[in-house]
Amino acid sequence: MALELDDDPRRIDVAAVHDYLANQSYWARGRPYEVVERLVREAQRVVGVYDDGRQVGFARAFTDGVSLVYLADVYVLPEYRGQGLGVRLVREMVDNGPYADIRWVLHTRDGHGLYRKVGFGEPSERVMERG
Repeated sequence: MALELDDDPRRIDVAAVHDYLANQSYWARGRPYEVVERLVREAQRVVGVYDDGRQVGFARAFTDGVSLVYLADVYVLPEYRGQGLGVRLVREMVDNGPYADIRWVLHTRDGHGLYRKVGFGEPSERVMERG
């Protein structure tokens, strides 16, 4: 297995990302292809995980570029989990990109353990969410 992380947006397989998000994720089930395509295209940073060219993981981020970065749509295909790949993916996105010194936020229902490993703390009482 030749696993590779890459932040080249031209390399993202939008069809593979859409397939996972729309059909397997709990947070984006049913998301239309056109929406995924636009989210990938307009993200300030994307990181893909590849196994011999096949996309097996993904993360995207959007930001105001000054004070806040939002981490979104992070996944690793089920058959690649349990190898530390999720931690590598998030660390690459957060620590090794142009927004490493800005505050990062995210929403998750089940990934708290993974995100703690890369420095995210417990949810704050100050966070509010609409819809």
